[in-house]
Amino acid sequence: MGTILNPYISFRDQARPALEFYQSVFGGELDLRPFSDFEFAKTENRDDDNKIMHGHLRAPNGLNLMAADTPASMEWKGGTAISVTLSGDDKDEITEYWKKLSDGATVGEKLAQAPWGDWFGMLTDKFGVDWMVNIAGPATTGQ
Repeated sequence: MGTILNPYISFRDQARPALEFYQSVFGGELDLRPFSDFEFAKTENRDDDNKIMHGHLRAPNGLNLMAADTPASMEWKGGTAISVTLSGDDKDEITEYWKKLSDGATVGEKLAQAPWGDWFGMLTDKFGVDWMVNIAGPATTGQ
């Protein structure tokens, strides 16, 4: 296996429903590990026991997404200045992802052909995660 860079999203209480939603968007295998599964990670707050200490979605096309809940005993720095970017050249596949991600989302920029020839859109999904979607346009040839 080569080097992989994965988005790892931090939530307060929404890791499980968020990852289940992303599984409905991208498909794949979802591995959810609550704090209660790990002796070292058990918290004094029993409400945190069923929160996700580590979640990993592995989609069949190689997409990976990880997430976890931040226990109540720790400071949560929600709302980061980062976006998850989804890019490629399969317009049908990526448009379908866009439609599914748009469910309950705030669309900042509709998915449409951009001046540079690609199709581009931006949204904040129902869990507060920012997404940028880019579908490669037709290649141009130099003269």
